[in-house]
Amino acid sequence: MGKRRRKIYSGPGRQLTFDDLVPKAPQPIEGSLNVGLEVRGLLKRVMKESPKSRYEIAAKMSELLGFEITKHQLDSWTAESRDGWRFPLEYLPAFEMACETHELTNWLAKKRGCRLLIGEEALLAELGKVERMEQEIKERKKALKELLKKRAF
Repeated sequence: MGKRRRKIYSGPGRQLTFDDLVPKAPQPIEGSLNVGLEVRGLLKRVMKESPKSRYEIAAKMSELLGFEITKHQLDSWTAESRDGWRFPLEYLPAFEMACETHELTNWLAKKRGCRLLIGEEALLAELGKVERMEQEIKERKKALKELLKKRAF
């Protein structure tokens, strides 16, 4: 018999399974993490959805990094025809802050089988972890007491 999947309600007409909420890392097969085109597309989409122009994004990144980033660089990092141009990972925090997003960090977390928690989500997750630890301690304490009762003289 297969694993039973717990259903989680997610709105009208659609239910999520536990598996929908837990990202899975890709299988470690050759080429599975060749994500260059995906990164370019994601950068392009994030900039398109940003209320800021590419000039404003470049200016904010320049301010945050302490050296100049140009619109031309942003264009080159997103153009499929500019294969030699790669977006430097070290610019990621400045890019996301300039675009007011966590899209790339979230995407990277999902690629590695993780989930990004921001602000209150992180606190709620930590609270859940502590509550689970408390429950485990209660169960262990109960088991130890029962063991001591059986051994009592």
